[in-house]
Amino acid sequence: MAENNLTTVTEFILMGFNDHPELKIPLFLVFLSFYLATLLGNMGMIILIQVDVQLHTPMYFFLSHLSLLDACYASVISPQILATLATGKTVISYGCCAAQFFFFTICAGTECFLLAVMAYDRYVAISNPLLYTVAMNPRTCWSLVVAAYTCGVSGAILRTGCTFTLSFCDNNHIDFSFCDLPPLLKLACSDTTNTEIVIVFFGNFVISANALVILISYLLIIKSILRVKAAGGRAKTFSTCASHLTAVALFFGTLIFMYLRSGSDKSLGEDKVVSVVYTMVIPMLNPLIYSLRNKDVKAAFKKVTRKFQGSQSM
Repeated sequence: MAENNLTTVTEFILMGFNDHPELKIPLFLVFLSFYLATLLGNMGMIILIQVDVQLHTPMYFFLSHLSLLDACYASVISPQILATLATGKTVISYGCCAAQFFFFTICAGTECFLLAVMAYDRYVAISNPLLYTVAMNPRTCWSLVVAAYTCGVSGAILRTGCTFTLSFCDNNHIDFSFCDLPPLLKLACSDTTNTEIVIVFFGNFVISANALVILISYLLIIKSILRVKAAGGRAKTFSTCASHLTAVALFFGTLIFMYLRSGSDKSLGEDKVVSVVYTMVIPMLNPLIYSLRNKDVKAAFKKVTRKFQGSQSM
């Protein structure tokens, strides 16, 4: 009889910002600035790479897709959070929650694979500079990118299918700012053991496999750099990898902290803060990371700016 009295959930209530209602306006302004900076930075990077022929290289081809993912990544989450803060409407339908989770997981999974592809690209560029353009030809680059997207979509289908085939009943209050995996699993009223095993195993595999590719790539890069006799040459060669290493450390660090910790180590308050970092802060920082110390991007930006100013003066 108890099971018959359970009500199937058709919508969820996001409780992530209910603890401190006085912070809603300041948080709205901060998150809005983050989102606008994310869109401006990432779309600006994509346009810059497209219009400047000097940036038509494999490295910037992959970077344009990273920027696209970051813009999509933020756009899946930020508008809903901003709407919640602005209107106070915390209700999200079951279908919208599943869609948000699905597209968010696509972006996160694809970015994992793309960062591994970018590490491999740096290895080829440093170990075989003379054959770099031959080895990383357009067909190879597109194949690697399509493979990253395919793996991301496949993973999202698996994770979303496993999560939303669970039963949700009675309690529909998600103590989080969007539909993410840990708070959804806590709400399920059916046995989540098998689901968690599949999701955790797959998550561990994806993160570990891509981290291993990145680690091996950089070990081989270091081996190649040590062959360079001049110390200045070594520093110059390795500097091309600094931006990618920074992006990898930020992204994988937050993923490991969020999803691979044991249940006893988890704190919902910490998870809320970390979720803001990987959904809003990292997508905003990536264009800065790849442009601040990149002479090619700076030169391309100055060239485009001069052309724009010239066309305006005419």
